[in-house]
Amino acid sequence: MKNSESKFVLWKDKEWSQIDGEPCRVVYFGPLGSRVDIDGEIQAMDKFTPYASVTIECKKLGKNVRGYITHKIDFANLWAAFEDRKVKENEEVIIIWTQKHYKVGSWLGRKLYSAFMPKIWVMVCHRGAFELMTNGNTYNPDLTGEARWKAQQPIVQWKPDVME
Repeated sequence: MKNSESKFVLWKDKEWSQIDGEPCRVVYFGPLGSRVDIDGEIQAMDKFTPYASVTIECKKLGKNVRGYITHKIDFANLWAAFEDRKVKENEEVIIIWTQKHYKVGSWLGRKLYSAFMPKIWVMVCHRGAFELMTNGNTYNPDLTGEARWKAQQPIVQWKPDVME
């Protein structure tokens, strides 16, 4: 299904958890009436509307997967990548949604607090990094070792402080 159009919608953690820990390329970021003001404060449209929507491509779910951003820090980090920094033509934004990499010690602690924690690690990478991350050695097999590692490393990243 990786090359087909997707009808998946990721709204709640239950849906997002299908791609827990997997890199996904963001092909569209659209604030839904929310913004970050010049003081860095998030101005939300209201209490019920998600901050933004993203259209992502994931190896597991395919292309054109719609996801909704409902955590303030996740929104701020995506805003920083797309609106403040601006993604250049030779770059792409890759996100990793996860509930498995919190610094909170115990399994019970992660379960109790994860509903209130940010879940998205945002990375701006060189174009082609997504394929390098998701297709193993079948994509650009001549690129090996340190050169391959550098080609898929983030240029800049926003990782919530609560994550390892």
